[in-house]
Amino acid sequence: MSNLGDKTWVYSFDEVKGANTQEWIFKLGNKGAQLAEMTESNLPVPQGFTITTEACNQFYEEGKVWPSGLEEQIKKKLEKLEKQMDKKLGGEEKPLFLSVRSGSYVSMPGMMDTVLNLGMNDKTVEIFAKQTGNERAAYDSYRRFITMFGDVVMDVKHALFEEILDKAKETKGVSDDTGLDAEDLKALIPQYKELVKKEAGKDFPQDSWAQLELAINAVFNSWNIPRAVSYRRINHLRNDAGTGVNVQAMVFGNMGETSGTGVSFTRNPANGAKEHYGEFLINAQGEDVVAGIRTPRPVDELKNVLPEVYEELLKIYDTLENHYKDLQDFEFTIENKKLYLLQTRNGKRTAQAAIKIAVDMEKEGLLSKKEAILKIKPEQLDQLLHKQFDEKAKKENKAITTGLPASPGAAVGKAVFTAEKARELWEANNEKLILVRTETSPEDIEGMNAAQGILTARGGMTSHAAVVARGMGKCCVAGAGDIKVNEKEGVFTIGDLKIKDGDWISLDGSTGEVFNGQIPLVEPEMHGDFETLMEWADEFRTLKIKTNADTPKDAKIALDFGAEGIGLVRTEHMFFEGERIKAVREMILSESLEGRKIALAKLLPFQKQDFAGIFGVMDKLPVVIRLLDPPLHEFLPKEEKDMKELATEMNISVEKIKEIADSLHEFNPMLGFRGCRLGMVYPEINEMQVQAIFEAALEEIGKGVTPLPWIEVPLVGHLKEFLKIKELIQKVAKDTGAEGKVDFKIGTMIEVPRAALTADEIAKEADFLSFGTNDLTQMTCGFSRDDAAKFLKPYVDDLGVYQKDPFQSIDQSGVGLLMQLCVEKARKAKKDIEIGICGEHGGDPESVEFCHRIGLNDVSCSPYRIPIARLAAAQAAIKYKK
Repeated sequence: MSNLGDKTWVYSFDEVKGANTQEWIFKLGNKGAQLAEMTESNLPVPQGFTITTEACNQFYEEGKVWPSGLEEQIKKKLEKLEKQMDKKLGGEEKPLFLSVRSGSYVSMPGMMDTVLNLGMNDKTVEIFAKQTGNERAAYDSYRRFITMFGDVVMDVKHALFEEILDKAKETKGVSDDTGLDAEDLKALIPQYKELVKKEAGKDFPQDSWAQLELAINAVFNSWNIPRAVSYRRINHLRNDAGTGVNVQAMVFGNMGETSGTGVSFTRNPANGAKEHYGEFLINAQGEDVVAGIRTPRPVDELKNVLPEVYEELLKIYDTLENHYKDLQDFEFTIENKKLYLLQTRNGKRTAQAAIKIAVDMEKEGLLSKKEAILKIKPEQLDQLLHKQFDEKAKKENKAITTGLPASPGAAVGKAVFTAEKARELWEANNEKLILVRTETSPEDIEGMNAAQGILTARGGMTSHAAVVARGMGKCCVAGAGDIKVNEKEGVFTIGDLKIKDGDWISLDGSTGEVFNGQIPLVEPEMHGDFETLMEWADEFRTLKIKTNADTPKDAKIALDFGAEGIGLVRTEHMFFEGERIKAVREMILSESLEGRKIALAKLLPFQKQDFAGIFGVMDKLPVVIRLLDPPLHEFLPKEEKDMKELATEMNISVEKIKEIADSLHEFNPMLGFRGCRLGMVYPEINEMQVQAIFEAALEEIGKGVTPLPWIEVPLVGHLKEFLKIKELIQKVAKDTGAEGKVDFKIGTMIEVPRAALTADEIAKEADFLSFGTNDLTQMTCGFSRDDAAKFLKPYVDDLGVYQKDPFQSIDQSGVGLLMQLCVEKARKAKKDIEIGICGEHGGDPESVEFCHRIGLNDVSCSPYRIPIARLAAAQAAIKYKK
């Protein structure tokens, strides 16, 4: 046992003040913090208490044993709750019933476990029936409790309870469980208890305290069940946060026609419209709505059923939004016409909705521009930058069915009917898939992540499929009631039409339409609220955003997305097409300087044409052009057939090609003969490239364009390497007549640790520096990007060595420290030297924030990540304003 008896493990909702802070959210979990916050705001919250996330973590530390003091504190808070409610857990006069629910620092919908109606047993169910005069509600609650407790705590499969329930409905001739009366439900109890004994090997517990202990343990244990671990991995959430446990007095939505349950959003989470977006079920409990087992009714229909409750609900919409200044997703229960709030959280929303809500709330005066910018996760913008349906092509196709537009966007893929198969196909072949289910459950999380989109036959706009899909940015059509899904046979039918496993279908998550076959997709555009947001971001950010682009087409796309120049042109990408690759191979296979120069002369016009095209697009904007970087063996053919073709073209033997290829072979080519080392040994290669740059620039000047070439020397580790190639560049500038006419700069990539450590020497001679973080990560961490896949995944997912893959997000405490040191040394030597980053990290929001913090001038990323970088840079500037 630990010596932690004095530590506070449990807090009542009404004793925490100002709970909506990061500190309390991490301690109580978001659900517990917001229950305390709503209680303080005098909203109608059933009383209860929260066991902290720290207790959960300590539970694991001590080998799944409660830490010292926890049991006593729970009993003390339970006693307080019993006094507040004037009821007693397991009491024989006024029994108290509880819900036991999880809640970590961020919402993980459906991923961890919940137990409702706790405290029900053979005696308390009878007392509840007498006290309420509602025998049906009592036995409905008891059978629900046995089902949920049996599944979550005793490992009895939920489907086995459903089989018994389905048989009872079939016998009665009803399609819904609300068609079963008190006697029907009472008859289920012994069958359920018998099932538990058979499957679990022990009786269903009748002692209420034992029930509570076991339920709390189950919630703690659910922190590490596979679906919760998968959800955290997919959404890049912390594994060490733990879950709180919220123990709350039950309120019953299954008391009849004046009771019910629902989930509502204060605005539409799919498109951001300010409207009442929610659903409810009469005579039901909360799990019925979120599980998608019954298709609920739109929340506005509540005004026809329970008008007074509906009016109170509308006031709550305003109260919550004015308090939290964000879209709220809240659960409510109505017990005999009385409304209760069970939780609220910042609602998961699509990128489209996130932008509209932020812009609208700024217009409404709820948020400042800065606050609006901070409301949107930069990585969410990726959803808006994916292709959409070609509307013309869509009109030419007739939808085979229409469901609920649960999460917008376009998805085209092959139908697949199990989460396991979706994951396997995606991991094996990166196949485009649509996951088709009767309804999704939290266990489907891996399949949902693998799929382009999700289609369900049942469930509403607030069902599990809809909520999780929106959070993941996946297109989802839910509750398509016309389709009949046979998951075992891998087929769904609509009338006479059969769609089998592997058949192509297309989903429009904005309209709910489902199409047979593949609808063509088109490039996205920035307009409306998206454009407004980007303009706001540009007002605040200090980092310039450039792009990595190797063609005029990519440069134009980047410019349209707001690029302020090119941070990296990879010249080797220009060498692989048609006649070009032949000339490159001829140059490599030439055994004399003269032969190499003849081959390079063939490449010159191609390079010149490419650079001229890029300069034309990027008029008056800097274009960083990296000289040839990869090792030469990458340009030679690998297959015998290709070698024979090349031998015939070059009039040499296959053996000669193999001999030269063998001579170029390296044990570790990433650390071998490449980058500036090629230019040092074969200066004619760099000479041709620089000549092409300057001649292209001079031609474009003649057309009225202002080219700004920044020539970048790759893989410099020693100042002498840089000086040698800088001298060559200056000579070519003179020889071509570019000196004095072309505004050019000469700089280098910092990708070798030695260059970072001697940045003060290099900075004195360079006009700019640019971090090549891919290679810098390889060389600093000591593992190859190409080979690290074997161990990096377990390092991140299982072993916790790295929080994130260091090739996706900068390893700030290692590689980042080296970058910081480099910046400090370079700026000490040359105060205003331009320093940027051009590795793929330039589009990762966390890395962009880090680049802002260490004082870089710019980040460069692929064209479609530019809006993400612009927003991330603005958020960094707001958060770290000096």
